[in-house]
Amino acid sequence: LRATQAVIRDMGVRVFDMEIIRINKDFAVEAVMPFLDVCGALQAKAILVAADDTEESRLVENFSAFCEAAAQFNLTADLEFMPWTAVKSANDAVRILTAAAQPNGGVLVDSLHAGRSATTLADIAAIPRNWLHYAQVCDAQGPTPLSDSELIFTARCARLLPGEGDIDVAGIVAALPDTLPIS
Repeated sequence: LRATQAVIRDMGVRVFDMEIIRINKDFAVEAVMPFLDVCGALQAKAILVAADDTEESRLVENFSAFCEAAAQFNLTADLEFMPWTAVKSANDAVRILTAAAQPNGGVLVDSLHAGRSATTLADIAAIPRNWLHYAQVCDAQGPTPLSDSELIFTARCARLLPGEGDIDVAGIVAALPDTLPIS
């Protein structure tokens, strides 16, 4: 950690986002406090959050608790919708964020998942702008995989540069704010 902090200081490079917090049925915010300490020490801005808990009321409660913990370090908690998780679409993420009602909560739009989920460009454009802290942009070849394992493989091993696949990356980016940081 000290070596990384020194490089950040010496190079003038800043850390923007950190990965990944997974909220499942056994999530305990106390268990992620060391991770948040590191995020704070690195002066990161955002944390990618994935949701694996299918009991929505518990997911909302745990996401809210995580947001509160992350706020102590001036971090946003950005819920990424992915078709194989409990938050499968942009509309699912908006529903969770609305219920959690945390000022540092956000929705992370990843063009791969937007293109592979039941998310439309109108759904993306309807996300409240104050919930969008950054986006992830890539492309992939179709057709959309049918199994979770194939979706996960693409997400981890088969991402392409924008324009090299058949996802409507341009449409997705156009539906986002112009000033949004892109990863």
